[in-house]
Amino acid sequence: MTAGDGCVVAEFGDSIDMAINSRVAALGSAVAKMDFPGVLDMVPSYRSLAVYFDPVNTDVKRLYARLGELCLKEDTEAGHERRRTIIVPTLYGGEWGPDMEDVAAHTGFSPEEVISRHSGRDCYCYMLGFTPGFSYLGGMDPALETPRLKNPREVIPAGSVGIAAKQTGVYSIVSPGGWRLIGRTPMLIFDPNRDPAIFLEAGMWIRFRPIDKAEFDEIEATSKEGTYRPEILEEEEASS
Repeated sequence: MTAGDGCVVAEFGDSIDMAINSRVAALGSAVAKMDFPGVLDMVPSYRSLAVYFDPVNTDVKRLYARLGELCLKEDTEAGHERRRTIIVPTLYGGEWGPDMEDVAAHTGFSPEEVISRHSGRDCYCYMLGFTPGFSYLGGMDPALETPRLKNPREVIPAGSVGIAAKQTGVYSIVSPGGWRLIGRTPMLIFDPNRDPAIFLEAGMWIRFRPIDKAEFDEIEATSKEGTYRPEILEEEEASS
Protein backbone atom coordinates (compact mmCIF):
# COMPACT_ATOMS: atom_id res chain seq x y z
CA MET A 1 0.00 0.00 0.00
CA THR A 2 1.09 3.61 -0.50
CA ALA A 3 2.01 5.93 2.37
CA GLY A 4 2.18 9.34 0.76
CA ASP A 5 3.75 10.33 -2.55
CA GLY A 6 7.19 8.96 -1.73
CA CYS A 7 6.64 5.71 0.13
CA VAL A 8 5.19 2.27 -0.46
CA VAL A 9 4.67 -0.31 2.29
CA ALA A 10 4.75 -4.08 1.81
CA GLU A 11 2.86 -5.93 4.56
CA PHE A 12 3.28 -9.62 5.34
CA GLY A 13 0.82 -10.29 8.16
CA ASP A 14 -0.88 -8.87 11.21
CA SER A 15 1.05 -10.43 14.09
CA ILE A 16 4.51 -10.43 15.67
CA ASP A 17 5.99 -13.60 14.24
CA MET A 18 9.58 -14.48 13.39
CA ALA A 19 8.61 -16.18 10.12
CA ILE A 20 6.78 -13.03 9.01
CA ASN A 21 9.64 -10.82 10.10
CA SER A 22 12.12 -13.02 8.25
CA ARG A 23 10.19 -12.32 5.05
CA VAL A 24 10.42 -8.60 5.79
CA ALA A 25 14.19 -8.90 6.20
CA ALA A 26 14.52 -10.98 3.05
CA LEU A 27 12.54 -8.45 1.00
CA GLY A 28 14.72 -5.65 2.33
CA SER A 29 17.80 -7.55 1.24
CA ALA A 30 16.33 -8.16 -2.21
CA VAL A 31 15.39 -4.49 -2.67
CA ALA A 32 18.88 -3.42 -1.65
CA LYS A 33 20.41 -5.78 -4.22
CA MET A 34 18.22 -4.57 -7.09
CA ASP A 35 19.60 -1.01 -6.74
CA PHE A 36 16.45 0.56 -8.19
CA PRO A 37 16.94 4.18 -9.35
CA GLY A 38 15.24 6.66 -7.03
CA VAL A 39 14.95 4.42 -3.97
CA LEU A 40 16.20 6.42 -0.97
CA ASP A 41 15.73 4.28 2.12
CA MET A 42 14.01 1.28 3.66
CA VAL A 43 12.49 0.95 7.13
CA PRO A 44 11.58 -2.56 8.34
CA SER A 45 9.09 -3.16 11.16
CA TYR A 46 7.71 -6.28 12.83
CA ARG A 47 5.55 -7.19 9.83
CA SER A 48 6.17 -4.69 7.04
CA LEU A 49 8.80 -2.93 4.96
CA ALA A 50 8.48 0.75 4.05
CA VAL A 51 10.37 1.71 0.89
CA TYR A 52 11.01 5.44 0.50
CA PHE A 53 11.71 6.88 -2.93
CA ASP A 54 12.05 10.16 -4.80
CA PRO A 55 8.65 10.53 -6.55
CA VAL A 56 10.08 12.98 -9.10
CA ASN A 57 12.97 10.82 -10.28
CA THR A 58 11.44 7.36 -9.90
CA ASP A 59 9.43 5.24 -12.33
CA VAL A 60 6.77 4.62 -9.69
CA LYS A 61 4.68 2.11 -11.65
CA ARG A 62 7.77 0.06 -12.46
CA LEU A 63 8.89 0.20 -8.82
CA TYR A 64 5.50 -1.03 -7.58
CA ALA A 65 5.54 -3.84 -10.12
CA ARG A 66 9.07 -4.88 -9.18
CA LEU A 67 8.23 -4.89 -5.47
CA GLY A 68 5.19 -7.04 -6.19
CA GLU A 69 7.35 -9.53 -8.04
CA LEU A 70 9.86 -9.67 -5.19
CA CYS A 71 7.11 -10.25 -2.62
CA LEU A 72 5.92 -13.28 -4.57
CA LYS A 73 9.29 -14.79 -5.37
CA GLU A 74 10.62 -17.73 -3.39
CA ASP A 75 13.79 -15.86 -2.54
CA THR A 76 11.84 -13.49 -0.31
CA GLU A 77 10.84 -16.39 1.92
CA ALA A 78 12.50 -16.92 5.29
CA GLY A 79 15.58 -19.07 5.47
CA HIS A 80 17.55 -17.72 2.52
CA GLU A 81 19.68 -15.30 4.51
CA ARG A 82 22.65 -16.41 6.57
CA ARG A 83 22.12 -16.17 10.31
CA ARG A 84 24.33 -13.57 11.95
CA THR A 85 24.70 -13.36 15.74
CA ILE A 86 26.29 -10.38 17.46
CA ILE A 87 27.76 -10.83 20.93
CA VAL A 88 26.72 -8.05 23.33
CA PRO A 89 28.95 -7.99 26.46
CA THR A 90 26.80 -6.97 29.42
CA LEU A 91 27.48 -6.05 33.02
CA TYR A 92 24.40 -7.10 34.96
CA GLY A 93 22.96 -5.65 38.17
CA GLY A 94 24.25 -2.98 40.52
CA GLU A 95 24.28 0.60 39.26
CA TRP A 96 24.31 -0.78 35.70
CA GLY A 97 21.06 -2.69 36.20
CA PRO A 98 19.11 -0.81 38.86
CA ASP A 99 15.92 -2.84 38.32
CA MET A 100 17.57 -6.24 38.67
CA GLU A 101 16.22 -6.79 42.19
CA ASP A 102 12.70 -5.84 41.08
CA VAL A 103 12.85 -8.25 38.14
CA ALA A 104 14.15 -10.98 40.44
CA ALA A 105 11.35 -10.35 42.92
CA HIS A 106 8.69 -10.30 40.19
CA THR A 107 9.88 -13.53 38.56
CA GLY A 108 10.76 -15.33 41.78
CA PHE A 109 14.32 -15.97 40.60
CA SER A 110 17.58 -14.94 42.19
CA PRO A 111 19.55 -12.22 40.34
CA GLU A 112 22.00 -14.93 39.29
CA GLU A 113 19.17 -16.95 37.75
CA VAL A 114 17.84 -13.87 35.95
CA ILE A 115 21.29 -13.32 34.44
CA SER A 116 21.60 -16.98 33.47
CA ARG A 117 18.21 -17.03 31.79
CA HIS A 118 18.64 -13.67 30.06
CA SER A 119 22.04 -14.55 28.63
CA GLY A 120 21.22 -18.21 28.08
CA ARG A 121 19.39 -17.91 24.79
CA ASP A 122 19.85 -15.84 21.64
CA CYS A 123 17.28 -13.14 20.94
CA TYR A 124 16.03 -12.09 17.50
CA CYS A 125 16.07 -8.44 16.44
CA TYR A 126 12.67 -7.76 14.92
CA MET A 127 13.26 -4.09 14.26
CA LEU A 128 15.06 -0.90 15.25
CA GLY A 129 13.06 2.11 16.37
CA PHE A 130 12.28 4.72 19.04
CA THR A 131 15.85 6.07 18.84
CA PRO A 132 18.66 5.33 16.33
CA GLY A 133 19.68 1.72 16.94
CA PHE A 134 17.21 0.87 19.73
CA SER A 135 16.55 -2.85 19.32
CA TYR A 136 13.24 -4.63 19.81
CA LEU A 137 14.19 -8.22 20.59
CA GLY A 138 12.08 -11.35 20.74
CA GLY A 139 12.90 -14.80 22.04
CA MET A 140 13.67 -13.88 25.63
CA ASP A 141 12.97 -16.60 28.20
CA PRO A 142 9.22 -16.11 28.87
CA ALA A 143 9.78 -16.71 32.58
CA LEU A 144 11.52 -13.30 32.71
CA GLU A 145 8.42 -11.41 31.56
CA THR A 146 8.15 -8.27 33.70
CA PRO A 147 5.92 -5.20 33.22
CA ARG A 148 7.29 -1.79 32.35
CA LEU A 149 7.86 0.81 35.03
CA LYS A 150 4.72 2.69 36.05
CA ASN A 151 6.71 5.92 35.95
CA PRO A 152 9.30 6.04 33.13
CA ARG A 153 12.75 7.45 33.81
CA GLU A 154 13.66 10.77 32.24
CA VAL A 155 17.26 9.70 31.60
CA ILE A 156 18.53 6.21 30.80
CA PRO A 157 22.25 5.70 30.03
CA ALA A 158 23.24 4.52 26.57
CA GLY A 159 23.84 0.78 26.46
CA SER A 160 21.27 -0.04 29.13
CA VAL A 161 19.69 -3.48 28.72
CA GLY A 162 16.04 -3.61 29.65
CA ILE A 163 12.97 -5.81 29.88
CA ALA A 164 9.42 -4.76 29.01
CA ALA A 165 6.77 -7.48 29.19
CA LYS A 166 7.92 -10.29 26.85
CA GLN A 167 10.60 -8.22 25.14
CA THR A 168 14.16 -7.25 25.89
CA GLY A 169 16.24 -4.58 24.21
CA VAL A 170 19.23 -2.24 24.37
CA TYR A 171 19.01 1.54 24.69
CA SER A 172 21.34 2.84 21.99
CA ILE A 173 21.60 6.44 23.21
CA VAL A 174 20.81 8.45 26.34
CA SER A 175 17.03 8.79 26.37
CA PRO A 176 13.92 8.56 28.52
CA GLY A 177 12.27 5.16 28.84
CA GLY A 178 10.16 2.83 30.92
CA TRP A 179 11.81 -0.56 30.52
CA ARG A 180 13.19 -2.41 33.55
CA LEU A 181 16.97 -2.06 33.48
CA ILE A 182 18.92 -5.20 34.36
CA GLY A 183 22.35 -4.39 32.95
CA ARG A 184 24.43 -2.30 30.58
CA THR A 185 26.75 -2.95 27.67
CA PRO A 186 29.89 -0.82 27.25
CA MET A 187 29.54 -1.15 23.47
CA LEU A 188 28.52 2.01 21.67
CA ILE A 189 25.53 0.61 19.82
CA PHE A 190 25.14 3.90 17.93
CA ASP A 191 27.96 6.21 16.89
CA PRO A 192 27.23 8.69 14.07
CA ASN A 193 30.96 9.07 13.41
CA ARG A 194 31.46 5.35 12.79
CA ASP A 195 30.87 3.13 9.78
CA PRO A 196 28.57 1.38 10.36
CA ALA A 197 26.92 3.90 12.68
CA ILE A 198 24.73 1.16 14.20
CA PHE A 199 26.10 -2.24 15.18
CA LEU A 200 22.68 -3.91 15.40
CA GLU A 201 20.27 -4.45 12.54
CA ALA A 202 16.87 -6.03 11.98
CA GLY A 203 17.10 -9.75 11.25
CA MET A 204 20.23 -10.18 13.36
CA TRP A 205 20.47 -12.38 16.45
CA ILE A 206 21.77 -10.99 19.75
CA ARG A 207 23.62 -13.02 22.36
CA PHE A 208 24.18 -11.31 25.72
CA ARG A 209 27.47 -12.29 27.37
CA PRO A 210 27.90 -11.53 31.10
CA ILE A 211 31.09 -9.62 31.93
CA ASP A 212 32.71 -8.16 35.04
CA LYS A 213 33.62 -4.55 35.84
CA ALA A 214 37.21 -4.90 34.61
CA GLU A 215 36.11 -6.09 31.17
CA PHE A 216 33.38 -3.45 31.10
CA ASP A 217 35.96 -0.71 31.64
CA GLU A 218 38.27 -2.16 29.00
CA ILE A 219 35.56 -2.37 26.34
CA GLU A 220 34.22 1.05 27.28
CA ALA A 221 37.68 2.57 26.74
CA THR A 222 38.16 1.00 23.31
CA SER A 223 34.60 1.96 22.35
CA LYS A 224 35.27 5.61 23.15
CA GLU A 225 38.49 5.41 21.13
CA GLY A 226 36.49 4.09 18.20
CA THR A 227 38.53 0.90 17.93
CA TYR A 228 36.09 -1.62 19.42
CA ARG A 229 34.56 -4.12 17.01
CA PRO A 230 31.96 -6.58 18.25
CA GLU A 231 32.21 -10.31 17.75
CA ILE A 232 29.80 -11.45 15.06
CA LEU A 233 29.18 -15.14 14.41
CA GLU A 234 28.11 -16.39 11.02
CA GLU A 235 25.50 -19.10 10.54
CA GLU A 236 27.69 -22.17 11.07
CA GLU A 237 29.33 -20.72 14.23
CA ALA A 238 26.05 -19.48 15.71
CA SER A 239 24.41 -22.88 15.40
CA SER A 240 27.31 -24.81 16.92
